[in-house]
Amino acid sequence: MKNIGTLKEFACTPDRFQGGHRLCPGCAHSMIVREVVNATDDDLVVSTATGCLEVCTAIYPYTSWDVSWLHIGFENAAAAISGAEAMYSALSRKNRLYNEDRKVKFVAFGGDGGTYDIGFQSLSGAAERGHDFLYVCLDNENYANTGGQRSSSTPIGAHTSTTPRGRVSYGEKQRKKDLTMIMAAHGCPYVATAIPGTKHWKDLATKAAKAISTVGPTFINALSPCTTEWKFKPEETVEIADLAVETCAFPLYEIEDGHKLTITYRPKNKLPIEEYLSRQGRFSHLFKPENKWIIEEWQKNVDAYWEYLQRREEAGV
Repeated sequence: MKNIGTLKEFACTPDRFQGGHRLCPGCAHSMIVREVVNATDDDLVVSTATGCLEVCTAIYPYTSWDVSWLHIGFENAAAAISGAEAMYSALSRKNRLYNEDRKVKFVAFGGDGGTYDIGFQSLSGAAERGHDFLYVCLDNENYANTGGQRSSSTPIGAHTSTTPRGRVSYGEKQRKKDLTMIMAAHGCPYVATAIPGTKHWKDLATKAAKAISTVGPTFINALSPCTTEWKFKPEETVEIADLAVETCAFPLYEIEDGHKLTITYRPKNKLPIEEYLSRQGRFSHLFKPENKWIIEEWQKNVDAYWEYLQRREEAGV
């Protein structure tokens, strides 16, 4: 496992994900990906599902990837990386690897559409089969690459192109699927949540290094604020991500061996959920008098989930 030292040391790590891509200004995807692929010194094979990350970082004949990289369909990132890992294992057993001394690790990236919804079948299957790989979900809570439709990661009350706000609708009506806990229930040896940014950079990098070095299927759900569809200024990305943690809308924790839960960050003064919602245009309609009850529901759900996490940590289950 790579030692994640100081920010200066980590920033000087040779980049495996280069700049010059065409992701939106302020997009958190590139921050997350750069930290993950630089969190190990092992050789990497990476697969990415169709989505913002893929279409903006590999426009022929250019690429931002300085690793072995595979683009695969929306639903198949986990299937592709598990196939590559299985082939590598087979060649290793037959002593047919080009260089036995060089370790190779396998990482897949998918958006929430390609993970929570379309790609969940292949992800669940790969986890169930026990392949040795890390899957990172870049969770921007909508299908940002195809017009901002809702996904099963979209939180209640959010305005999207398929759950528009208006006179008869307050936006998304379903609660966000708890995919992190679902992956833990698969018995994965390591599962975690993370955010990008300066305050919690080491939390993400350490979790990535831990996940990559763990043998077996591992999963990181990384909140990726989307300046285009969440409707905030590009320079506010890190601040929005921090607010998600400080309000416990997106708490930071890890689960080992499918059950041992550890909270990796506790806000000193837990902020009210309004602090997070009011900074995003997709929730602006919730502050009208007739929609205030949704904010109250948000707060109740956030408080209950935070209490649940703390009780699980105390119980060691």
